[in-house]
Amino acid sequence: MAMCTLAFVLTLAHGIIVCAGEPSGNTTSPRLILVSFDGFRADYLSSYSLPKLQEFIEDGVLVREVKNVFITKTFPNHYSIVTGLYAESHGMVANTMYDKENNRIFRPDNFTAKTDPVWWNEATPIWVTNQCAGRRSGSAMWPGTDVKIQNVTLTNFLPYDASVSWEARVNNITSWFTRAEDPINFATMYFHEPDHTGHVYGPEDKGNMSRMLGIIDKNIEYLVSKLKESKLWDTVNVIITSDHGMAQCSQDRVIALDNCIGRENYQLVDSTPVAAILPLKGGDHGYDNALHSMHPFLAAHGPAFHKNFKMGTINSVDIYPMMCHILGLKAEPNNGTLSNTKCLLVDQWCVHLPEAIGIVVGGILALTTITCVILMLKKKVPSPRQFTRLQFQDDDDPLIG
Repeated sequence: MAMCTLAFVLTLAHGIIVCAGEPSGNTTSPRLILVSFDGFRADYLSSYSLPKLQEFIEDGVLVREVKNVFITKTFPNHYSIVTGLYAESHGMVANTMYDKENNRIFRPDNFTAKTDPVWWNEATPIWVTNQCAGRRSGSAMWPGTDVKIQNVTLTNFLPYDASVSWEARVNNITSWFTRAEDPINFATMYFHEPDHTGHVYGPEDKGNMSRMLGIIDKNIEYLVSKLKESKLWDTVNVIITSDHGMAQCSQDRVIALDNCIGRENYQLVDSTPVAAILPLKGGDHGYDNALHSMHPFLAAHGPAFHKNFKMGTINSVDIYPMMCHILGLKAEPNNGTLSNTKCLLVDQWCVHLPEAIGIVVGGILALTTITCVILMLKKKVPSPRQFTRLQFQDDDDPLIG
């Protein structure tokens, strides 16, 4: 009994310590919405018509490719985005996990398992840090937001339910921002497409992917219009990104595990490319995070961001320190680098590396050219004259005939 009481006190104390000594809520805190469209491959931006997303980008910033973490699956990457940690550091290493010591399995389709804090407590996501700073957070179905992490529960959240419309999700988020009492200043949003369509048909199925991406584009249009209607558009920062890309499956590119090791010598825990199951037609992810097909993108708009600015790449773990900077939060130890995102932010001095290299190389070439011209001019010798007249003292004397 004494041990149980001690355990309860320690757990309670941990929750108090995490958020101790922080100020009460502040309605003037910077505001941010983080949006993820699952499985939105980076090159969809150039391969498909997305006029509303392009308008969003033109009025803000674009990172053409975000290098995500391995394995390129939903739960590891969504947790990396909000913690700034690699999977081996935050502990969410796959969509399905098996704890051999305690004989526990984590599965997204098992509510009890996926909401057990033991799987999530190796890291502190940004919404916990935000709330420990005396602010309030909300979420529409972002992985982990329905879990009590570090003994902190999200102020407002919608548990995952794919049947809830995008419009309903947006309406809830905007209402939490604009309510008179205890408004939130940070929110996350998750939408399960175009991942599902990519799995079923593959990213190279132009017809079906075009249809779904058209829906995504309308979703972005609705989000922007609702923010404008709620008078949030000019004051709230919005980041749109994804967890991973999508690759076309092929039965011609298969490593048959049973040809390498007997089935009795292993246990299949997860049905991913890493587990080497036989793929069907369609698309999949989970492959090497160095592959461009696995990379998502990032677009952002708001008072913290430049307008009409584009850059090549960042790491997904860089998003976390950037968000902490925008919100004025002290970041937890992480694997990200704020300097990688400085060029996106209006309050940061930045030298864009490609432009800087171009300026330096151009300057060197110009100096080299000028130096060569000067040396050539100095070494130039006047051409000799055909006749040379010598001046003598008696040249002026008359000739004697």
